Amino acid sequence: MPRARTADAAAVTEQAEKPEAPKTYIWDLKRRPTINDVARLAEVSKKTVSRVINQSPLVNEETRQKITKVIDDIGYEPDPQARGLASQRSFLLGIIYDNPNSQYVVNVQAGILEACRKSGFELVVHPCIRTSPTYMKEMRQFVERQKLDGVILLPPLSEDEALAAMLVEIGCRFIRVACVPLDVAAHLVVYEDYKGAAEVADHLVELGHRRIGYIAGTPQYKSAQERRRGFADGLARHGLSLDPELSAQGAYTFESGQECAEKLLSMANPPTAIFACNDEMAAGVYRIAYQKGIAIPQDLTVVGFDDSQLALRMCPALSTVRSPVRDMGRVAAEKLIQRIAQPDAKLRETIFQPHLVVRESSAPPKA
Repeated sequence: MPRARTADAAAVTEQAEKPEAPKTYIWDLKRRPTINDVARLAEVSKKTVSRVINQSPLVNEETRQKITKVIDDIGYEPDPQARGLASQRSFLLGIIYDNPNSQYVVNVQAGILEACRKSGFELVVHPCIRTSPTYMKEMRQFVERQKLDGVILLPPLSEDEALAAMLVEIGCRFIRVACVPLDVAAHLVVYEDYKGAAEVADHLVELGHRRIGYIAGTPQYKSAQERRRGFADGLARHGLSLDPELSAQGAYTFESGQECAEKLLSMANPPTAIFACNDEMAAGVYRIAYQKGIAIPQDLTVVGFDDSQLALRMCPALSTVRSPVRDMGRVAAEKLIQRIAQPDAKLRETIFQPHLVVRESSAPPKA
């Protein structure tokens, strides 16, 4: 008998020590759940649920997770109009761009949408033409008409100080995606194109190339200026210089890549390698090389910049500098949402480092 009692006691102790499984909440799909239902099931106040929905820091992590689980289990979705009225927000973010590289914009947008889905914000996309005489007026009308809580500015618009000043004037928060520090840390997501371009110079020289062609991006863009500066400094470390005769002015487009490649590859003594400052222009180099019977990489090494989807779809696969564009978009949106929720928060500097991805388009020059 004592042995049986001891065994029973052990079983009871083991059962008591076993962690309790998280509770799952079942909901009748015939009725749409409300915030009151979430509060009742989570055993908290309606105000606490509202704080979790609006990403307030005033809720401890255990309570936040409990409320989030109830919301997920019963399929509760906040009413956007009621939410906006209660918080005096529109829960709309804008993205403003004037960029010839459509793939870059798509990748940034994908990252922003990832952050929006987690926070209940929606995204409004607005392309523009910076050279338009009504550009600034249109930007102000767009932000005010949509009642945006904040906007993300892509290069080259992120480099426009007048646009930034106008957003400050009308009280619209913003994040600038840029390749150099243009503003205070709270307003910036920075990617260091300079280092990526310098890494390309190291790569080409180490392969043995000395006659190196260069296709520049749009000269007004700071990204083009930084990539040129980084590439030139990288060559200088090896005792080489950026040869003006082997340089061509592109515009970040496929067509400009073709035009520049035609110039460089028609020379009596053409380059053995070409660094094109984005993948679109590198694709233009591929086309002209094919038309001229120049084999890549046997006769010509080609390196791009951005590591867009295009890089892996080209044959041979393109060596290129990888910029974490989607991650930059996501972080820019997260940072903007945090600024909206906590206007006085001290946000840290955000810097992304590009790096070279070597693929099949790289090879040493012919002997």
